[in-house]
This record gives sequence, C-alpha cells and structure tokens, in this order.
Amino acid sequence: MRARRRWARGGLVALLVLLSLPFVFPTWWMATSSLKPMSEILQAVPTIWPRNPTFEAYGRVFTLQPFAQQYWNSLYIAAAVTIGTMLVAAMAGYAFARIRFPGANALFVLVLAGLLVPSEVTIVPLFRIVNSLGLIDTHWPLVVIPVLGAPAVLAVFIMRQFFLALPAELEEAGRMDGLGRWGIFWRIALPLSRSALGAVAIFTFLKSWNLYLEPIVYLSSKDKFTLPQALTQYVDAYGGPMWNVQLAATTLTVLPVLVVFLVAQRQFVQGLAHTGLKG
Repeated sequence: MRARRRWARGGLVALLVLLSLPFVFPTWWMATSSLKPMSEILQAVPTIWPRNPTFEAYGRVFTLQPFAQQYWNSLYIAAAVTIGTMLVAAMAGYAFARIRFPGANALFVLVLAGLLVPSEVTIVPLFRIVNSLGLIDTHWPLVVIPVLGAPAVLAVFIMRQFFLALPAELEEAGRMDGLGRWGIFWRIALPLSRSALGAVAIFTFLKSWNLYLEPIVYLSSKDKFTLPQALTQYVDAYGGPMWNVQLAATTLTVLPVLVVFLVAQRQFVQGLAHTGLKG
C-alpha cells in the first residue's frame, strides 16, 4: 500500500509539473532571453539557456531612459492605490453589509453596474474632467480615479461578502463594551477581515501595476511614465523593438508582483473562499 501511494503521489507530481509548463516556460524564456544578445534571440534554432550570459541589457535598461524613476512611479502609485482602495472598500463594504438604510440594495446594484462599464467608455469624459482641473501629466488621476471610481467596485463587493458572514454576536459584544459604529468597524470588523483585505490588495496592486491605457492618456513626460509605458520605449533607430533590453526591463517589472503574491498568497486564497469567488 505504501509503495502504491508513493507511485500515485509521484505520478500526481509529474502530472502537475507537466501541466505547469505552459505557464512557467514563458517566464523562463523571458528571464533567460534577457541574458542573450539580439543575434541569439533571433536565430532560427532557439536556445533554452544563453550560450554566453551577459547582463549588458540590464545596464542599457537604465541608460536609454529614466527607468529607475519610472519604476518608482509605478511602485508608489500602485502602493497608494492599493492602500486607498483597501480603506475605501472596507468602509463601503461594511456599510453595505452591516448598516441598514433606505435604498441600500438598490445603491449596491448601482455600484455593481460599474463592473459592466469598460474603462475605454469612460476615458474621454474622465480626460475632459482631469484636463479642466489642470491635472494632465500628473499622477493624481492615476491614484484618485482607481480608488474612488469603477476599478474599486470589485474590492467593495469582496469586502461586503466577507462582512456579511461575520457573526452578529461580535457587534453585540462590542456595543456592550461601549463601542460605537466606528469603534466596532475599526477594532472588531477590520482586524478580522485580513484575509479579504489580502485578496483586495493583490487584485488592486496587480491591476494598478499593469495599467496601460490611462497612463498613455494622462501622461506625456518620460520622467512621469509608468512601467507599462516605459516598456514600449525600448526601440532602435528604425523603430524596431530591442528584444533583449525589453525582456530585461520586463523581468525587473514582474518582481514586485511576485513578491506581493508570495507575501499575501494565504490571505488571497482565504479571501476568495470567504467571498464566494472560488471556482
């Protein structure tokens, strides 16, 4: 029986490794090709590992344009959007889940309607508003609009579903201890929602980190670009892509996303389980 279980476990591991190849191989190709010269990347027979690894492309990433500043732009914008969305979504989700007021369900349905509106539909009126406020070529619209606009709707939904599952006895115990509505939210509900907040943090950080359309519309200065914009700027004198430099920059770009997911993966899975989004 032990031998049979050992073979079954080995077969399962082998199957999982095989199924993971379509997901792992592109990342492997990106990282290893960033160490190759252009001639080796474009040759007819591709190589799995570079013949003569070199970090020259990584140096050119920072010399061809202000990549360090652009990296910082994406990092602090994504952090600000993530923190702001977590705070707003937690308060809105708690209000929809635990506070009874007239029209709550209708208002929540109206908020959910924001998920059905593509960002391309609203980009023109938003641009006119931002332009009238004199905020073009600044990072303000990349922070404020995602926190207070339609991109935060999914976060509000996740937090509402979590707070609906909290036992009412916890709030009653808080009232007996003299806590008001804000005290119950801040001292009881919010600390218990770490798993849902972890899911919100990963969703929000990833969406903000990969945002492409809005930065193109609002930003025009290279020193204010975010990383998705910066990756398109590595071209040669004829407008052709510099593949090794682009792959090096892309490899550096994915690192914060991997770190955020590794740190919050347990909260991410728990958050999905509590919000009913699991498959």
